[in-house]
Amino acid sequence: MIEKIKAHIEDVKAFSTSKLEELEAFKNKFLSKKSGILNDFFKEFKNVPVEGKKEFGQVINNLKNSVEEKFAELKEKIEAQNEKKVELDLSLPGENINLGSQHPITVVRREMLDIFEKIGFVTIDSPEIDDDFHNFTALNFPPEHPARDMQDTFFVEKNPDVVLRTHTSNGQIRFMENHKPPFKVVIPGRTYRNEDISARSHFMFHQIEGLYVDENVSFIDLKQTLLYFAKEFFGPKTKVRFRPSYFPFTEPSAEMDVTCSICGGEGCNVCKYTGWLEILGSGMVDPNVLENVGIDSKKYSGYAFGMGIERIVMLKYGVKDIRYFFENDMRFLSQFENL
Repeated sequence: MIEKIKAHIEDVKAFSTSKLEELEAFKNKFLSKKSGILNDFFKEFKNVPVEGKKEFGQVINNLKNSVEEKFAELKEKIEAQNEKKVELDLSLPGENINLGSQHPITVVRREMLDIFEKIGFVTIDSPEIDDDFHNFTALNFPPEHPARDMQDTFFVEKNPDVVLRTHTSNGQIRFMENHKPPFKVVIPGRTYRNEDISARSHFMFHQIEGLYVDENVSFIDLKQTLLYFAKEFFGPKTKVRFRPSYFPFTEPSAEMDVTCSICGGEGCNVCKYTGWLEILGSGMVDPNVLENVGIDSKKYSGYAFGMGIERIVMLKYGVKDIRYFFENDMRFLSQFENL
């Protein structure tokens, strides 16, 4: 019996083919669980005397290993030969490769910054991770202000003094600490708030902050600046209106609305049939904020404003769900390829 198995091993070593069908038949001949030669030898194993079982088992394993090695060797050669036979067909259509484009938030961010840079504002950066002083205290947030609570702010490593900035206003403080008036700056960047994600809100969003400090800066200067921006961005027929509001770091404070760019102020579902859309918060820099960074509030005054970029994009292009900006869905993003 052992000599018969060894003869099969020699047959396996001598076997050769260039066809996958023959190779599969060769494998099944030996390794098929129903009709394979090895299966028959394993059945005979129980009839082998005890003293011969070890040698018999070794020879069977040698046959099994020889078949598997031969199969792998020939399969690799056949597949390699088949690949070489494939010729390039120049008549076939090319691959449809989707080209990338700038994200709508990036496009609109650049457009907004260009408008402010035309009237003397300088673009600066500020850190996304900051301390309590720059994000809250210096901006006139009292210790008990609800924005300090966990439901609104992301704290870093459970450290109550290190947070993901909740607004780009922290950039105001860092800039004013190291520069003397006059100055006009805009501060773009990502901000974070611990909010539920929905069609109109997200835990991460982008803002542009504006700050102007000089002698004799008034609310009229603020209104003229924002009116200029609205007409440049939304069109020359755009109108604005200011509504009294409250922010800890400005006094007086106001929110600004623009006439709906979708319906032209006539009223539609986007503006809730009011003809107006809120786009930003603004106000005169609170004297306490100036004093906190070493600027004489009796000599200097200033204004500040902040707006969400996603909000502006949604208004300009009629996007109704803020989540689209973060899902990388090509069906959505491809609509902005020509911006």
